[in-house]
Amino acid sequence: MAHLFVDISSHGFGHLAQTAPVLNRLAELRPDLRLTLRTALPPEKLAQRMAAPFELIAAASDFGYRMIDALTIDGPATAAAYRAAHADFAADVEREARLLERVGADAVFANVSYRPLAGAARAGIPAIAMCSLNWADLFEHFFGAKAWAPPVHAEMLTAYRSAAFLRTTPGMPMHELDGVIGIGPIASIGRGRRVELCRTLGISPASRLVLVALGGIPTRLPVEDWPARVNTHWLVPAAWQVARSDMSAFEPLGWPFADLLASSDAVVTKPGYGTFAEAACNGTAVLYQRREDWPEQDCLIEWLSKNARAREITGNELRSGALGAVLDEVLSAAVPPAPATDGIEQAARHLATLLQ
Repeated sequence: MAHLFVDISSHGFGHLAQTAPVLNRLAELRPDLRLTLRTALPPEKLAQRMAAPFELIAAASDFGYRMIDALTIDGPATAAAYRAAHADFAADVEREARLLERVGADAVFANVSYRPLAGAARAGIPAIAMCSLNWADLFEHFFGAKAWAPPVHAEMLTAYRSAAFLRTTPGMPMHELDGVIGIGPIASIGRGRRVELCRTLGISPASRLVLVALGGIPTRLPVEDWPARVNTHWLVPAAWQVARSDMSAFEPLGWPFADLLASSDAVVTKPGYGTFAEAACNGTAVLYQRREDWPEQDCLIEWLSKNARAREITGNELRSGALGAVLDEVLSAAVPPAPATDGIEQAARHLATLLQ
């Protein structure tokens, strides 16, 4: 039996959206696979994405960035968190190595925490990272000019350079890393269940279905004040507790997110790998608001513009719900060919080779 230790960042849901399809395919390639997942993501989110059985360690090895909301970084809190995390990084790496030895990991797969990569190197365990970004590049972007930053950045780079790095398409360039291997897009393909969804919601099959999904960072939009549009039904987070006849919570449906995307006409979101890739690969139109000073978004937006019907919206349009004209525009555009999700097979085979 091959034992793969998998660390999945809890900074939103995109890291899970990238990782789960790869692990599900790997389990098909290696029926003897034993999976241990370490993540602080909700178990129900894991259950929606993971078909392969796994053991769970409910903990987070990284924090990515402290966020005010889905679109805004809390810079001071993030800086303080990184300084604390690297106060004695060598000791943390030693503890990580002992954990990996204790659980009997044959290999380590990280998306995209660097601490398990450093621990694997310390323990002599092979490791691979995978993501569209890495925390070292983002750290350099936000904090590189700070006097305290260079030692922290150096420790991050050393950890990432200790392992191969599968850079998904789309993805940041990652010029400072060694061993970067480009792979194709990764996205779950959903089942189009539009008729069933309309019947469940009690609405006309001719209605436009628009999913509002800003990712895993809690953010509340004032959708109660949005103007009603004829034959338009909005799917919104249950936590918003919206009481309008043209809005329904999507989590109580219990559907996989990819099925919701594939059954919707459009999604309102912010730049993030998971939603962008899955929308494009499922043929769903995208309305997005840019994130403030988020360096990953440029490569995501460029790729999306070539592979999906997509339009940028302003913060005011998002908050006020003045989306009618841009929604009409994006839905009237021609649907481009869906990108192939060949990154799933490529990543799974890299991991299968690592486990040999």
